[in-house]
Amino acid sequence: MRIGLMSDTHSHLDKGVFKYFEDCDQIWHAGDIGNVETADKLEEFKKFRAVFGNIDGHQLRARYPKELLFECGGITIWMTHIGGYPPKYSKYIYSKLKYYRPNLFICGHSHILKVIKDQEIGCLHMNPGACGIYGIHKIKTLLRFSIINKKIKNLEVIELGLRGKIT
Repeated sequence: MRIGLMSDTHSHLDKGVFKYFEDCDQIWHAGDIGNVETADKLEEFKKFRAVFGNIDGHQLRARYPKELLFECGGITIWMTHIGGYPPKYSKYIYSKLKYYRPNLFICGHSHILKVIKDQEIGCLHMNPGACGIYGIHKIKTLLRFSIINKKIKNLEVIELGLRGKIT
């Protein structure tokens, strides 16, 4: 199973997403999609899973959940938009992580790409950064990886160029 992971598009869908996610089976979005048109394009392109983010309006909040707990390739994934980083989680996030015990925890919001093993919880934490043109990030980023035999493999960081440059 090949996964394309993105966050914080903020209504801008870089053309590179379609190129880099062409060989993916699913696209996951960790919130702040921005508008319905962006979601529609991603849903038309591939099987799409998403959570809403803090900038997403009522239409996207009605369409996607705040949190998503699911299984893919034999691993448990929990995704939400605002999650923090190990070991500095809010009490709410920490309690949910302890309860769910996911293999993979995904969030967005910070616009900073990070992949960290959380030793205490025992999960891999991923934040794909931001691939939109608005925010504090300097480079638009995506993550791409595979789930093979219940393990995350072939993790790649994809850079789409400078934040303010429209492509």
